[in-house]
Amino acid sequence: MKHIVTGIVAHVDAGKTTLSEALLYRSGELRQLGRVDNGDAFLDSDVLEKQRGITIFSHQANLQYQDLAITLLDTPGHVDFASQTEQVLSVLDYAILVVAATDGIQGYTQTLWHLLERYQVPTFVFVNKMDAPGVDKTAVLEQLQAVLSPGILEVETMTEEVALQNEAVLDDYLAQGELPDATIRRMIQRRQVFPVYFGAALKLDGVDDFLAGFNRWTNEATGEAEFGARVFKISHDDKGERLTWVRVTGGELATKAMILPDQKINQLRQYNGEKYTVVPNVMAGQICVIPGLEATYPGQGLGALADAKAPFMQPVLNYALDPKDNDIHACLAALRQLEDEDPQLHVMWSSQLQELRVQIMGPIQLEVLQQLLLTRFDLDVAFGEGSILYKETITAPIEGVGHFEPLRHYAEVHLLLQPAAVGSGLTFDADVPVDVLGKNWQHQVLSSLGAKEHLGVLTGSPITDMRVTLVNGRANNVHSVGGDFREATWRALRQGLMMAKVTDTAQLLEPWYQFRLVVAPDQIGRAMTDVQRMSGQFDAPETTASNAVLTGTAPVSEMQDYAREVQAYTHGQGQLELVVAGYQPCHNAEEVIESRAYNPTGDVANTPDSVFCAHGAGYPVAWNQVPEAAHVAYFDS
Repeated sequence: MKHIVTGIVAHVDAGKTTLSEALLYRSGELRQLGRVDNGDAFLDSDVLEKQRGITIFSHQANLQYQDLAITLLDTPGHVDFASQTEQVLSVLDYAILVVAATDGIQGYTQTLWHLLERYQVPTFVFVNKMDAPGVDKTAVLEQLQAVLSPGILEVETMTEEVALQNEAVLDDYLAQGELPDATIRRMIQRRQVFPVYFGAALKLDGVDDFLAGFNRWTNEATGEAEFGARVFKISHDDKGERLTWVRVTGGELATKAMILPDQKINQLRQYNGEKYTVVPNVMAGQICVIPGLEATYPGQGLGALADAKAPFMQPVLNYALDPKDNDIHACLAALRQLEDEDPQLHVMWSSQLQELRVQIMGPIQLEVLQQLLLTRFDLDVAFGEGSILYKETITAPIEGVGHFEPLRHYAEVHLLLQPAAVGSGLTFDADVPVDVLGKNWQHQVLSSLGAKEHLGVLTGSPITDMRVTLVNGRANNVHSVGGDFREATWRALRQGLMMAKVTDTAQLLEPWYQFRLVVAPDQIGRAMTDVQRMSGQFDAPETTASNAVLTGTAPVSEMQDYAREVQAYTHGQGQLELVVAGYQPCHNAEEVIESRAYNPTGDVANTPDSVFCAHGAGYPVAWNQVPEAAHVAYFDS
C-alpha cells in the first residue's frame, strides 16, 4: 500500500477536527461520527479538550482508503498553541489546510500558510462549511488564489490553469494536448499546485471526493538507506512514562537498537487515538513512539538526520507564577515536565528570588496551563500580570573584541556582528585562515557562541536577527585552553554590543500583533482612533451594510488587553483576532529602556570587559579600552 503521513492544520473553528472525524468515518475506521461540541471526537481525547471544545495537543489516527494508508496527525487550531502545530510540520509528507468558507482567509490561516512554505510541505486545501447560506464558491476560490497562492486549483477540472503554473509543463501541454497525472503529482510535491476541494465535513459533503483526490494526487516518500528519524513531539502517558514521538526518515528502527548514547530502545509503539500496538520494528516513512528515552526534544534529528531549524513561532509574554499554598519546588518540577513537552514554554527559575516564570503565546494558553497544573499535578496556582518579552538587535555592522589572559591562560577573539533579516534569529560562522587561528580554536569559538542565550545591552533582553562571524583571533601554543576561548568569545560579543550602543546602532525590538477587527459600521471611527492611540497601523476599512472590518498591526504591549474594550463598546458583538506577526522596532524604546534600568557593565555573568596580563598577573580592562589594548588588528583596519 501507499503510505502517506499527513497533518490537518487550520484556524480555530474552521472544522479541522470535524474533517478528521469525517475522514475516519468514511474510511470505515469509526462506526459513529464524533462531534467536537458533543465532546466525543475520536481525536480530542484529553479532558481539557472535551471541556473547551478545541484541540490543544497533536494526536494521531490511522486510516485506509482503497490502496492508501494514511497516518493522520491532528494539530491544535488556536494561535496560542501554534508552537505545537509547528513541531508536527517537519514530519509531514503532505498537509491538509482547512478553511471555513464563512470566515474567509483569517490572519492565523496566513500564518499557517507561511509555516507550510517555511517547511516546504505540499498542501491540499479543503474549504469547509460550504452549506452555509450566502457562500459563493467562485468568490472563495478567488480569495484563496489572491491571498495565499494562484496555484490553489481544482486540479480535476482546471487542467489548463494547472499547466500555467509551470512554463515547461505548459509547453508540453500545448504540444501534446494532455497533462499526465504524474506531472500534476510532481507539481503538487514541488508546491507549484495546491489541490482544493469544497464541502461540509459535518454533513460528510465533499469528503469522498477529497479522499479520492488525495489518493490520486499524492506520492509516497522515498526513504533514505541510512537510518534517520525526526523527533516531533514529547508527551507522557497516564502512568507518567515519557514518550518520544518520531518519524523514521531512513533505514529501519528496531527494538534493542542504540540510537542515543547509553539509551536502548526497549519498546516501539504505534498509536491510533489513545490505543497503541507494540511492534518489533518500524520502517522509513512511518510514525512511532519510543517510551522511556531521556533528553530527546522536538525537532531533534536521530541517526543521519540533522536537527530541524529553530521554531519560527516564539512566545511573546512573560508571567510569574503564584504558588498559593503549594511548594514552589513541586510547581517547578511540574512545569519542567510541561516544558519538556513544549520547549517554547521556557520555564525560568530564580533560586535567589524563589520565583518561577513562564513564557507563553497568549491568554488561552495561560488558562490551559493553569488547568493542566491542577488536573495533572493537583497544583492550584495563579499567575501574576504578564509582561512583554523584548528582544534586541543591531542596525549596522560592528566588530567586537574579547581578550582573556589571566596568568597561564590566553585567548583573543574578534567577532563581526552584522544585522540579519527580520525573524532570522542568530547565525554563527567563521572566516579566518587556519594558519591565523587553528581549526580547533575556531570550533571552540563557534561552540561557545551556541552554548548559551546571549543578552543585549539595552535592557538585558535576548539578541536576535544577527549574523556573528569569527574574523580574527589568537591563541598561545603553551597557555591556551578551550575555556579561554569561551570567555574571550562571550566578552567579544558583549563588547561589540556595547560599541553598538554608544554609536546608537543597538536597537530594542518588541512583538507586534497582526489584527483583524470586526465592528458595526458606526463603530469603525472609534476603532481607528483606538488603534492610532495604541501606536498601530491599519489599512482602509472594508465596510458593508452590516459590519466594518479593520486590519493592521499594533504592538502587543498596547493591544494585548484590547479584546475586553471591544467587547464592552460593541456590547459583545465585535470580533478581534490577534496573531503574533513577529518583532519590530519598539514603539516606545526610550521609555522601556529607562524603566528597565539595566546596567550592562554590572551584569557580571555577561561582562563586556576583558582580562589582560602584565608583570605576571592578570588585570581587568574596561570594554571601551579594549580596542587599544587588543593584540590582534581589527578586521576592517
